[in-house]
Amino acid sequence: MAKRSKAQTEQTIKQILDEALHQILSIGYESMSYTTLSEATGISRTGISHHFPRKAEFLIRLDANIADIFIDELDFSSATALEKSWMEAIESHRFCSILRLFFSLCGYSSKDISMFKAIDRARDTAISNLDSQGQSVFNDLLGRSAQILLSQDLRVAAAAA
Repeated sequence: MAKRSKAQTEQTIKQILDEALHQILSIGYESMSYTTLSEATGISRTGISHHFPRKAEFLIRLDANIADIFIDELDFSSATALEKSWMEAIESHRFCSILRLFFSLCGYSSKDISMFKAIDRARDTAISNLDSQGQSVFNDLLGRSAQILLSQDLRVAAAAA
């Protein structure tokens, strides 16, 4: 078998990461698997695991991308703008997926996964732009989001029953 070029390998890794990001934001990190990635990309599970031996590596490699997606939804120009943009963004599946991912990783024992920084970067941006008011508003919005997501999950579970 001919050896793959560095460019081909980089393209394969990019293809896997693009699909992993798509699946994390659409079906969720827990539902994403080597099988779902293989089916979507046409790359064997073995090929995927060659580049990403542990599932946590997807989050490590995609952390900055996920943070950018999350932060891009928010307006940090004032506390009111932050709250308004957050409440509008929470209507978006992608934004909610990132929040669900954050909440699902809270207390996770893996050192690598605890490095997920999307929410931390958004909090830091709020503090940087709005000082202590930014931190207060951000923390309040994060708590309200947990309640919103929980009520959504309860409604879905009730409808399925």
